[in-house]
Amino acid sequence: MIQHHTFTDARSAAFALAQAVTDALRDTLSRQPHATLAVSGGRSPIAFFQALNTQDLDWSRVNITLVDERIVATTHADSNTALVREYLLQNRAAVARWLPLIADGELAPTPAAALPFAQQHFIQPDVVVLGMGADGHTASLFPQAPQLSAALAPDAPALLHTSPLTAPHERLTLSLPAIERAAAVFLAIGGAEKLAVYQQAAERARVDLPVSLILHSEKVRVDVYSHP
Repeated sequence: MIQHHTFTDARSAAFALAQAVTDALRDTLSRQPHATLAVSGGRSPIAFFQALNTQDLDWSRVNITLVDERIVATTHADSNTALVREYLLQNRAAVARWLPLIADGELAPTPAAALPFAQQHFIQPDVVVLGMGADGHTASLFPQAPQLSAALAPDAPALLHTSPLTAPHERLTLSLPAIERAAAVFLAIGGAEKLAVYQQAAERARVDLPVSLILHSEKVRVDVYSHP
């Protein structure tokens, strides 16, 4: 099921999403000792991160991890870990527990080493915040990736290594079943190009637009936060 939330600008969308994610985490904390949040990287979520890290929440009971990560050093310019540390693990959210996917200090991490390390630290997310690429990928579930079918299978492990054919760097990513197991799933979309792709994905499930498989999953409601 899809629930739409439309805003006139990026700032309003980011602030509303931060409030909604906070409410979802607070709801989880009312039922269990800790809540785990998985967020997406890239440049788009920065405003959302900055709005989220000031929210009034018992952040000491919150785990934060990534929906996906590039298999690069955490000091690399393309590292999502570095992005989260700079923009999300700040202010009130600085006391949250970080669940790494890539080990600090590795100058050239490999998929063979990165996946076992990430699995050691994995906790099933309660709240997932996804983004979407102009090719319809979400997390690192890329169209045409050799591992896509494995990542979509009902018995897929929670974390997988994927090899995008249309983007740089090998990746680690949550599988479709791991995303479906989250109690709350959000999708943030901005810009005319991505909105046009989203409209196609919202029409029906199709493997060439992996985000559509989450939108049309019977196991999860997706709250979509969008702006032009």
